[in-house]
Amino acid sequence: MDDLAGLPAIDLDSLNATAELLVRTDRKYVVPQHDLRGLLRGLPGLRVLEIDGRRASTYESTYFDTTELTSWAASAHPRRRRWKVRTRVYADTGECWLEVKTRGGRGETVKERMPYDASSRDDIGDEAAMWLSARLGAGGSVRINVHGLVPTLRTSYQRSTILLPDGAGRATIDRRLVWSSPFGRAALDAASVVESKTPPGAAGPLDRHMWGLGHRPRRISKYGTGLALLTPELPANRWHRVITRDLAANLTITRDIPA
Repeated sequence: MDDLAGLPAIDLDSLNATAELLVRTDRKYVVPQHDLRGLLRGLPGLRVLEIDGRRASTYESTYFDTTELTSWAASAHPRRRRWKVRTRVYADTGECWLEVKTRGGRGETVKERMPYDASSRDDIGDEAAMWLSARLGAGGSVRINVHGLVPTLRTSYQRSTILLPDGAGRATIDRRLVWSSPFGRAALDAASVVESKTPPGAAGPLDRHMWGLGHRPRRISKYGTGLALLTPELPANRWHRVITRDLAANLTITRDIPA
């Protein structure tokens, strides 16, 4: 990634020790590819995660929902008791995790995860169902039938992770984002999704830098936006503006192909 070539590296253990942030405030931005280099060079003190010489890793996620799309609807309307369940495979290493995200009492994101078998990435087994039920219950979503969860969307993208200066948080840069479902495929070609992850409630130096350059947080959810893009009967709801204003010029959509 040429945009990251001039940044000093940091290893994964050091990154997590400084800013693991499983409880955090997330802010997302859609940044055209040609703006990314200037954005990074304008903020001193950044370091980039490097693993085995790689500064970008390929992520593949499968999202699960009820047949009524309860998780999607909770974000679309939106509701306070939101949740997401997914498996995530790190394609470069084969490592896989089952992850659940809920909302804390102040609206912060709470992310929990457990190691998972990559061969079961599209299924929720009995042990995983027990773990999910406990985690969703603790997050206030006590009526979700985890045994009825089905895979509804898959995403893939290349992610680079940045440590912000002075331990103020981290940020991720997701490029070559692709959504796929039984209804088709959508690819974001010439724009990146940049997400700042800071301590709950705090705006970090990247956020302030982005605001100074005219970039504002966008309501974009990989799951919510992707499902709205590819499922004809679903309304775009709260993602209509980001789809039409920020994504449309850089989207390639192919419908009615197998996922």
